[in-house]
Amino acid sequence: MLSDLLDESLVQLNVEASDWEDAIRKATAPLVANGKVTEGYVDDIIKGVHELGPYIVITEHVALPHARPESGALESAVGIVTLKNPVEFGSEDNDPVKYLFPLSAKDNDSHLSALQSLVELLSDPDFFTKLDACKNAQEVVDLVHAKERGM
Repeated sequence: MLSDLLDESLVQLNVEASDWEDAIRKATAPLVANGKVTEGYVDDIIKGVHELGPYIVITEHVALPHARPESGALESAVGIVTLKNPVEFGSEDNDPVKYLFPLSAKDNDSHLSALQSLVELLSDPDFFTKLDACKNAQEVVDLVHAKERGM
């Protein structure tokens, strides 16, 4: 489940970012600080967007920053980040991005059930309303737990 890969230390609310690169660096900082990914993993995410375009913008207002496991994923984890002011990633259909879910997967398979949970959350408009109302990281973790129990 998504909640298995999420903890309070990976949640950030109302982050100020100057552009998409800054948003990715700030969103992934807790993953680096908590030993989930290397700094090189973050660099690979940004390199990927430069080379391939904004493929990490997966739906309206939502980015899923990630890179290949061999880029420096040390442990599987997911963060939840809301931006104070949405930023443009260059995705014609889905900009601006307000929500980032930085993902680290230590292999190609172990995170699939977490991704399935995330897809279900992202398709629930009520989730974003409640996420926007969260005042701290614990409320976000509790929201994800509650939504997963209801799925």
